[in-house]
Amino acid sequence: MANKKNSAVKNIFEINFGLKETEKVLVISDVYNESIKKIAKLVAKTGTTYSTHVKYYEYIPTGCHGVEPPEDLWAEAFGKEVYVEMSRKNLFKPVLLKKTTKNQINEIEKIIKRHKDKAVNVVIALSYYSTSHTKFRDLLNRICGVRYASMPLFDEKMLSGPMTVDWKKMSELTKKIASKINNYDGIKIESNNGTSVIFSKKGREAKMDTGIITKPGQFSNLPAGEVYLAPVEGTATGRLVLEWAPTRKLKSPVVLHIEKGEVKRIEGNEKYIDYLEEKFSERRENRNIAELGIGTNNKASRPDNILESEKILGTIHIALGDNSSFGGKVRTSFHQDFILFNPTITLMDKNHDNKKIMDNGKLLIK
Repeated sequence: MANKKNSAVKNIFEINFGLKETEKVLVISDVYNESIKKIAKLVAKTGTTYSTHVKYYEYIPTGCHGVEPPEDLWAEAFGKEVYVEMSRKNLFKPVLLKKTTKNQINEIEKIIKRHKDKAVNVVIALSYYSTSHTKFRDLLNRICGVRYASMPLFDEKMLSGPMTVDWKKMSELTKKIASKINNYDGIKIESNNGTSVIFSKKGREAKMDTGIITKPGQFSNLPAGEVYLAPVEGTATGRLVLEWAPTRKLKSPVVLHIEKGEVKRIEGNEKYIDYLEEKFSERRENRNIAELGIGTNNKASRPDNILESEKILGTIHIALGDNSSFGGKVRTSFHQDFILFNPTITLMDKNHDNKKIMDNGKLLIK
């Protein structure tokens, strides 16, 4: 078992990143969880055998998935030149609050472009709270060409589970599913638990999370294995029945009633509703139907950790909140995924040429 775990950590550098000795690697942890912090330090230590430029850095927890990390981490990732210029022009406050104007975004991008050669080459984000749906991650990928692995809620058991997947085969399957989805404009999700949601994806691209992060600007979760997309805002309608919170099974189902792309009403007696209502009261954007994801990792199995469960082959997940970092228009400091087991997925187009690609959890694409 120990050998399998050690191999999985080595594979992060050998297979997932294909790391070169001269590349600069930044391993980050928000020290919210001691177990994740321990793994982050192990990954950083292992990385020193593959590169002479590996740094481990801790920062203050943000308190929620999708919140921008603090200024000090921007300095570590982008370089002190970017930090100094953004500070001098008072650009950190709006970007950290996700309230930047178009002109402010343009100015931030100009600053980063001028100093992009100062950025690290690889970021491995072993934080409790996800940095996936942040401008921090987006700018590193898109402007600097940084390769980025996001590993929120990572658990040591994943090193002997989904991290042992056949990366090549999983990548091939993921590409097939994404290619099929991109031929259609609409999607319907159904389940025997009462879920029935329909939305448009017209103009939106289904993206792939394969765990192969060898080219400049690539991004992936680790463990990986999903096809994901941002539904067109305002188009989702129906009901989503939640049986799992991100890290536990709910005591009773929670029903989200969806109209015009937003959660309009919550039904149920589960305590988790209080958390959702609190987030919805903070900003209307938190009600947004942000993402559909389809799991493609046949080594993923645990339902009680959303990082792994959303990768399980034969599942889908739907997220609320921010989708600005993968093709959507909603920016907010909240992004939360919810897993749905045994779904049926039907692709639709304007000619009513419907195509079922999953039936009660069984994938129909080989």
